Amino acid sequence: KSDRLMAFRLMRYAIAAMQRHLEAGHKKLPLVIPVLFYTGKRSPYPYSTRWLDEFDDPALAGKLYSSAFPLVDVTVIPDDEIAGHRSMAALTLLQKHIHQRDLAELVDRLAPILLAGYLSSSQVISLVHYIVQAGETSDAEAFVRELAQRVPQHGDALMTIAQQLEQKGIEKGIQLGEQRGIEKGEREATLKIARTMLQNGIDRTTVMKMTGLTEDDLAQIRH
Repeated sequence: KSDRLMAFRLMRYAIAAMQRHLEAGHKKLPLVIPVLFYTGKRSPYPYSTRWLDEFDDPALAGKLYSSAFPLVDVTVIPDDEIAGHRSMAALTLLQKHIHQRDLAELVDRLAPILLAGYLSSSQVISLVHYIVQAGETSDAEAFVRELAQRVPQHGDALMTIAQQLEQKGIEKGIQLGEQRGIEKGEREATLKIARTMLQNGIDRTTVMKMTGLTEDDLAQIRH
């Protein structure tokens, strides 16, 4: 069956083959040659075998897909220029600096953008959640609290997020404490068992093998 978009389909198949090649562990793209075996009723084959001809403007498509793709490298755009991007300024600035270990320095740049009023509270909340989830800051709660003070029109929403982060930190601390308590209890029980085994004349090698303790651990046991 003939297909006006057959050339495009063949390109899709070729790219899929390239993807499988990469997934197999290869580092370079392979050359995949699309070949169409045509046995249709109409002769000769009625459509172009050049996939670019399937665009409304083949010449423009050729320029686009045969040259380097357009690049917006946020990492080299000055912050002052980013600040002029209006509704996209905050997100662009965050994407540029999201991997900083300390985002406190970003407050001075981000606060004026949020004060400009280009974003709604829901958009600001989404941005802050993005910071918390994708960022590498060591103290997200402090960052959000500082931002809440600097951007009062969104202060309530930001403080709510800060309180949620604080609560999560408390819960994490409790869980960590409980886990450490459990581990300490398990270790004490293991040492007690090992002490009993040694007192009953079981050799140290067997005790270590059965309890998972080390020679240093056994040295701590007082007979």
